[in-house]
Amino acid sequence: MAFDDQATRQRKWHGSIGGLVDAPIEKVWTMVSQTKKLSEWMPMVERCTDLEGNEGIPGYIRLVSGFMFPQQDGERSWIKERLVSMDTSSYTYVYKMEASNVGLDGSVNTLKLVDYGEDSTLVNWSFEIDPVEGACKESIIDYLGFLYKSCINRIDGAIQAASKQV
Repeated sequence: MAFDDQATRQRKWHGSIGGLVDAPIEKVWTMVSQTKKLSEWMPMVERCTDLEGNEGIPGYIRLVSGFMFPQQDGERSWIKERLVSMDTSSYTYVYKMEASNVGLDGSVNTLKLVDYGEDSTLVNWSFEIDPVEGACKESIIDYLGFLYKSCINRIDGAIQAASKQV
């Protein structure tokens, strides 16, 4: 069985992107770990809805919609995601895309924060996706990297905007 899992893992496409945020790790974690704050730092997300379970508890399911991936019919993208794990002590969470209209079902996204000192945080976002038939691997990996990097770049501004509202 371990051999099959390894073979499956090798067929997946992998990518990762990172970036520094000028804020302490606790503030970054508060922003990125709460579903209700997703649209504040993910510019392409319009709505995020709880579907099942409790946020922060593995098994929690949310529906994310917006313009993450262009659709030929002009409709909004939607992704149903399940929380696989969340570890507040290591500032890490993993979501799996259960269903979508973007062709990335089964994809796994991991977000991990690292205290970079002097009130800055390194955000590491890695992903693993099933190969997309008819698509260029490098193009998909580059697009996802660009998309996730744009999110990382907005975290600092979202934290500042949230602190001004308090």
